[in-house]
Amino acid sequence: MKVAGLDIGSRTIALVEMDDGEISFSEVVDTTFDPLEQCRRLLDARRFDLLVATGYGRHLAQANFAHQAITEIKAFALGCHHFFPECRTILDIGGQDTKAISVGPGGKVVDFQMNDRCAAGTGKFLEVMASALGLSLHELGVVAMEAEGEVKISSMCTVFAESEVTGLIARGTPRPLIARGLHEAVCDRAAALLKRVGVQRELVFAGGVARNPCLKALLEERLGLPLLVPEDPQIVGALGAALSAMGEN
Repeated sequence: MKVAGLDIGSRTIALVEMDDGEISFSEVVDTTFDPLEQCRRLLDARRFDLLVATGYGRHLAQANFAHQAITEIKAFALGCHHFFPECRTILDIGGQDTKAISVGPGGKVVDFQMNDRCAAGTGKFLEVMASALGLSLHELGVVAMEAEGEVKISSMCTVFAESEVTGLIARGTPRPLIARGLHEAVCDRAAALLKRVGVQRELVFAGGVARNPCLKALLEERLGLPLLVPEDPQIVGALGAALSAMGEN
């Protein structure tokens, strides 16, 4: 049986194909201003017995080409459990939300907390701050690790924090210190969300921000636990949707 999962997020769209229980194909593209057209390009000439959608755009996909849709929470629990069967806690920092999920045996969702009311502490927040510092998103994490010390970023509102960063730059504050302070602020927010669901081993860090080396290191230090990161953390939701298509709950 050939199945697929499609994760339509605010920043990226991920597709995962599974054939006989194994991942046979995966791809990640930008969501852009026209997610429906991006999905059609991803799916062009591809055929599945069942396609399950997840993410912000799951209902749009189900109305047009997907057979079923599931929540991001369920999709990430299934996807992380597939990569790490002993997974009990998940942190997903995506483009515009952060999720903390408590997982039981078999990838069953036990509890979750979600920050989706604004972009504070998400990938979008880091993207805007990187631009303010004249860095790429990847460079932001690397530069932050060069800092010896930090400056306190008092606001997590993306608009106010950007103004705060601009002021620090004007006062001659070194970029590594500002970058480190931004990462500490995101770490504080993520750690607080995790503690609301209870942090247990194994802890999996998923989503695009999981590629950020500084944030991973800071969270490990703050929580006193190693963070497991999938080889491609951006496909976890799409993988979970594909696993759901295979009948996994």
